[in-house]
Amino acid sequence: MPPMNTSRYRDLNTALREHFGCRVQKISLDAGLTCPNRDDTVGVGGCIYCNIRGSGTGLSRSYSITQQLERGKERLHRRYKAKKFIGYFQSFSNTYGPADELKRLYLEALAVEDVVGLAIGTRPDCVGDDVLEMLADLNRQTYLWVEYGLQSMHDRTLGLINRGHDVAAFVDAVERTRLQGLDICVHVILGLPGENKRDMLATARGLARLDIQGIKIHLLYVIQDTALADLYQRGNYHCLSREEYVDIVCEFLALLPPQVVIHRLTGDPHPNELLAPEWALEKQTNLQIIRDTLESRDLWQGKHFSGQ
Repeated sequence: MPPMNTSRYRDLNTALREHFGCRVQKISLDAGLTCPNRDDTVGVGGCIYCNIRGSGTGLSRSYSITQQLERGKERLHRRYKAKKFIGYFQSFSNTYGPADELKRLYLEALAVEDVVGLAIGTRPDCVGDDVLEMLADLNRQTYLWVEYGLQSMHDRTLGLINRGHDVAAFVDAVERTRLQGLDICVHVILGLPGENKRDMLATARGLARLDIQGIKIHLLYVIQDTALADLYQRGNYHCLSREEYVDIVCEFLALLPPQVVIHRLTGDPHPNELLAPEWALEKQTNLQIIRDTLESRDLWQGKHFSGQ
């Protein structure tokens, strides 16, 4: 049975409120960095679903880190009455650069009033030991998550989406990151080309065996000016239906350890970029359907976790 009087999954907002005692919101940041899968270090063009914004804000040319945070604070305080904030280095690969330059960016964020922590989005092939040691030093001073884009635990899928690294690189990064005492959030995408429900649930089982502390679950939606858009427009890729997505998310959650923090259950496409599916824009509706389905099917995070 799930814990009484609680959600059927351990969501990030609850975890942050438990830690800080108040509402805490993440502010997405664009540090003007790039990605080894775009600059020809490991590949060109990026992942098939990623456009030139790198799934980010596109603000780096106009605003400093401090300015982005001040703008975000004002907006999120107005919307959520949030009092504390986490600087989320989101766009592209935010450990891809010299450790001293990266540290300067992170410290700039932490110097902004009411910024109480950092979330650093990156790739598992972009974390040298010097960067991890620097992050471990920051972790002793502030609240910090390292967010690794993985997307799938299947090498054949990583090849199809032009990811530029394999599962072994991810596992190695997880092990080295945990040796430094850093918390890890893993990004996965449901609906990747060539994957069926069994494949996606195998990713859940694989992650459940690793020492990770958080997971973000995304829907694969199609945005303009991407290789995936070309596949979709030629009829070579079909998006998951809402019903399929909800079904897989609910079973995915049931396979995860109960203590893992669920940072996200679906994505936030830019409305002016989205090609399909249209229902991806209905975030609150989608979340409510997931909650209702967990209830109706009597599922909860960890229900089918084997502990092995």
